[in-house]
Amino acid sequence: MSLIMRILHFLHTGKKLAVPKFPENSCAQRGQIYPIHSSALMLKGSYKNDLKTRLFFKQLIGDHFHFTAFGIDWLNERWMEGNPPTYQEFAKMWQKEYEKRKNMPAAPKEEWAYINFVQKFLQNSSEVSRESLNHAWECERQKHKANIIAWLEEKKLVICNI
Repeated sequence: MSLIMRILHFLHTGKKLAVPKFPENSCAQRGQIYPIHSSALMLKGSYKNDLKTRLFFKQLIGDHFHFTAFGIDWLNERWMEGNPPTYQEFAKMWQKEYEKRKNMPAAPKEEWAYINFVQKFLQNSSEVSRESLNHAWECERQKHKANIIAWLEEKKLVICNI
């Protein structure tokens, strides 16, 4: 569960949720070297988003491979389940998802608020200065801030110099 969801849960209930922990069988042992090959498990702590790993996946999948948010989300789900995938399983999932998204792009993630805002803003006004874009983003942030403060006040929650 994300930090934001845990904060919202606390604001609604007054109760803290424990930070989720990955099961031990999903995590690499400190100091141990883990090889990268198709049948090796991708363990949390041994898997890296680095050049060596990217080149390996390009061999398995093709030159179109790149690190993606959906790949990281899938890995985190598998690790949290205590079911770490092999590099081959990841490659198969990645290629399947890549093909699916050619026809049906995924919705942008909420936590990418700035990126989503910039993309939408530039669709409506492609010739815009950096200053205008930054000003528009600041106005958008202030609007959301005002909504959050109003919600907190409505819930009678303490506001400390937000």
